[in-house]
Amino acid sequence: MTDLGNIALWIALLIGVWGSAVAFLGGRRGRSDLARSAERAAYVVWGLLLVATAGLLKALLTHDFNVEYVASYTSRNLPVWYTWSAFYAGQKGSLLLWAVVVATFGAAALLVNRGRHRELMPYVAGVVLVVVSFFVAVMLFAANPFERLGFTPPDGNGLNPQLQNPGMTIHPPMLYLGYTSITIPFAFAVAALISGRLDTGWLHAIRKWTLLSWLFLSAGVVLGMWWAYVELGWGGYWAWDPVENASLLPWLTMTAFLHSVMIQEKRGMLKRWNVGLVIGSFLLSIFGTFITRSGVISSVHSFTQSRVGYFFLIFLVLSAAVAFALLAYRWPRLEAESKLESVASREAAFLFNNLIFIVIAFSVLWGTLFPILSEWLRGTKVTVGPPFFNQVNVPLGLLLLLLTGIGPLIAWRRASPANLRRQFLAPALATLVVAAALVAIRMSDGWAIVAYALGAFVTATVAQEFVRGTGARHRLHREPYPLALVRLVGRNRRRYGGYVVHLGMVMLFAGFAGLAFKSDTEATLKPGQSVEVRSPYGHTYRITHQGVSQYERLNRFVSAASVDVFRDGRYLGVMKSEKRQHTDSFGRPTFEPSTEVAIRSDVREDLYIVYAGSVQGTEEAVYRITVNPLVWWVWYGGVVLVLGALITMWPGGGGPTPASLRRVEPAGYVAQVA
Repeated sequence: MTDLGNIALWIALLIGVWGSAVAFLGGRRGRSDLARSAERAAYVVWGLLLVATAGLLKALLTHDFNVEYVASYTSRNLPVWYTWSAFYAGQKGSLLLWAVVVATFGAAALLVNRGRHRELMPYVAGVVLVVVSFFVAVMLFAANPFERLGFTPPDGNGLNPQLQNPGMTIHPPMLYLGYTSITIPFAFAVAALISGRLDTGWLHAIRKWTLLSWLFLSAGVVLGMWWAYVELGWGGYWAWDPVENASLLPWLTMTAFLHSVMIQEKRGMLKRWNVGLVIGSFLLSIFGTFITRSGVISSVHSFTQSRVGYFFLIFLVLSAAVAFALLAYRWPRLEAESKLESVASREAAFLFNNLIFIVIAFSVLWGTLFPILSEWLRGTKVTVGPPFFNQVNVPLGLLLLLLTGIGPLIAWRRASPANLRRQFLAPALATLVVAAALVAIRMSDGWAIVAYALGAFVTATVAQEFVRGTGARHRLHREPYPLALVRLVGRNRRRYGGYVVHLGMVMLFAGFAGLAFKSDTEATLKPGQSVEVRSPYGHTYRITHQGVSQYERLNRFVSAASVDVFRDGRYLGVMKSEKRQHTDSFGRPTFEPSTEVAIRSDVREDLYIVYAGSVQGTEEAVYRITVNPLVWWVWYGGVVLVLGALITMWPGGGGPTPASLRRVEPAGYVAQVA
């Protein structure tokens, strides 16, 4: 199967190159036979990559250690449920996963649109095949997952202990799905630029794909935060690590696009913004892949240095040059159909929203690249740490949160003073009440006060929209309030799903603001000794050390430190933190020791205990104890975010607006202007 998988990659490369060539030729010459040939090529490439995937999975599951990739990332005592993680744990396997997912999405997009957007589809097929062919070429010429060793070792190196976590079976695939699905909107944008079909037709074609990409990116980022929190043992979930930043960048630009596309559909504005944001999102996904695979940055998330990075750098530069050259060529055709009539309008709010997203993305990109640029230019790597990112992005993020509430309240075109008073009265009162209450209880952090006050503003905005809409349906149709609410959301899922997403963002901001009040304590305890820790809510935790036990598991030797936990004198139970030394099937140590954190979580705060080690091999243990307020709100805010996206994506309700449908040009128009 491994040999068959390797052969499948070579055939996929040849067919991919052929298909991409005939796709562009068929689109340019109007040859439907060549266009059909390109689409068939995309289906065949997808099938061949499935064969290659099956070959690598079989090698992993059967422990074929003659395959270098299998020997590097698995061992005989690796639990079966982590074998899937081994598939993408290394450079070579992750490239294969990326390629097969892009091919899957590409084949699905071609299948769904086989009877629609025919002027665009040859170019869509061509772009998808170019991207897939690039990944296959990188595998064949720089990182072949089927490369064999000159000998067969009796066992493999095993999987990095930090990847032996349930979150790692979901988090990387979610990010890969988010990154790769951006290829489809990018392909349609390039197709629109090449063909001259710059109406809203291509936007309708990519709406669900864009939401799908945003959904996967959102879930992937939140799951990555959760993994870092429970696995790395440093007491937080976001450190502005370069690879964390790389996952955030396309999420920012995709979020901006999802807002500004509504303005193009409604008013025919921001056309250049929308094309540029789609192109930028794709390039940022490739950029993220480049920095994780080039070795130019140091990160717990990144792969080791390799020449694969140079392939991605060249591809990134060429993709940017071609895409922006096409954008420049079509720039005159992307003139806005309407002008901004007033600063007090929904269009202006969305425009400011976009500007802030782009400024945040630029600051994150600059902070990520600055160490690399400083080393290239001056020979000294200047590290940009969390203080820079927090100082720049905290106020920008809060301004973004404010606009999240303002946008739905303002009318299109121009809002009247009476409209503004009616819409803003209740949210403004909620903001003032919350701010006054927080000042009254002497909350010490000013940014946190602003965050919670603005969160109240957005929540009141969303509640007001649901209450008014539900009340209107109740009066018009005599429906019970619960039924009216369900039908209100069902008839306009795009709008009200977006409001649910806004609530998820409020929950996330509430959790982020809670970190301003976290507390850290270090203690060295003998069995029976205790330490007391104060929480921001005034609770007192008493941590009593029981002792340290040692035992073996399937692929690791465990030292576990147990403590009794009391809060305000009430016994909460036993918590156990571990140090794990992973071993191969012969009992030999592999990798550095890892830490398993003990966490007790509720709506208000997390008690986070890390066993840092023992004193001279005795049962006297060193602990790091952290109280993290409101972390629960981060994880469940992510759940609400995903729920809102699913509501928005659900078939029916909230499709293209009548105004946007009127902006779809007749097919014959292309021949006149292209």
